[in-house]
Amino acid sequence: MNDSERTLTDGMLDRPRGVREGEELDLPALGAWLRANTSLLPGSGPPEIQVLQFPSGYSNLTYMVRLGEREAVLRRPPFGNTVKSGHDMHREFTVLSKLAPVYPLAPAPLAYCDDEAVLGAPFYVMERRRGIIIRRRPPPGMKLDADTSRALACALIDGLADLHAIDWRGVGLAEFGKPQGYALRQIEGWTRRWERSKTDDVPKLDAVATWLATALPADADADPALIHNDYKYDNVLLDARGVETGKGVRINAVLDWEMATIGSPRMDLGTTLGYWVEAGDDARMQGLAFGPTNLPGSLTRAELLDRYQERSGIELSSGTYYRVFGLFKIAVIVQQIFARYQTGATQDPRFAALGYFVSMLAEAAAEAIEREA
Repeated sequence: MNDSERTLTDGMLDRPRGVREGEELDLPALGAWLRANTSLLPGSGPPEIQVLQFPSGYSNLTYMVRLGEREAVLRRPPFGNTVKSGHDMHREFTVLSKLAPVYPLAPAPLAYCDDEAVLGAPFYVMERRRGIIIRRRPPPGMKLDADTSRALACALIDGLADLHAIDWRGVGLAEFGKPQGYALRQIEGWTRRWERSKTDDVPKLDAVATWLATALPADADADPALIHNDYKYDNVLLDARGVETGKGVRINAVLDWEMATIGSPRMDLGTTLGYWVEAGDDARMQGLAFGPTNLPGSLTRAELLDRYQERSGIELSSGTYYRVFGLFKIAVIVQQIFARYQTGATQDPRFAALGYFVSMLAEAAAEAIEREA
């Protein structure tokens, strides 16, 4: 990166920081494994390994590994994890291995390790891509006027529609999932996860789970596709120069493929709708915004749904049902993280207030069902 590029993107790029206490990696063991299994390190001697950690994210842990002038990204499950199926490093590595040659937004994986003696859990390393990640608020230096907010929302939903158009059989992912009966299995699976991770009673979330199981639409398993399963702003990387110079919004990479599978594109869209708080929502909902979806110019949920249907050719019989599924699933994911904090499996202070968000998501889902009735 030259000086002009550094000035242009300063303060906007997603940057790693020091590793959080309790989430350190065994550098000698990692170095030995990298030398034996990748071309990232020479056979002997320097460079020494430097490891930093990307600070955000609530699930799998993401590290930047710097080896002299070379950089890579390492992904591993969270410490204290007990939900093995939700943090399957090999699945994530597999989908990237198949996608990277044909899908430019998939970072190329470099090597996978299933030997837990190295870092205490399976992990993999992949190429590092640079760019902007938008979380609850835009990063310093990024201005989102109405036109940019709309372009950003359009780019995001177009990216999901394009992902669903991939010939998953043709790229070698025919055995990657079981699309028949996928939707009902999801409802049943997320309900079980909710029951197992409960730390407090949330009757409205129990009622939402019952409604989802009894109101499953007939189109839920139609048009199976490769789905991301957690597609939202902070899981895409934006081209910083295009945003800063006004030359357009472009997605540079899609991240966090840990829950990818072959399944229902409607339920995948439902997860995105679950994250989507719009400007007209009440003050309580505004506090649940997972990104700048509520800024002036951004698409409403109805506009998001319309654009997806037009670009993908996939129609939804009930946008409400799929959004409620998204809200329920997000609530359970948050509850699983909160349960780890409550049991002391993680000390991350960000997790202390997550119980509140579970209750708010449950209320939002229940109210959406009432409006549909």
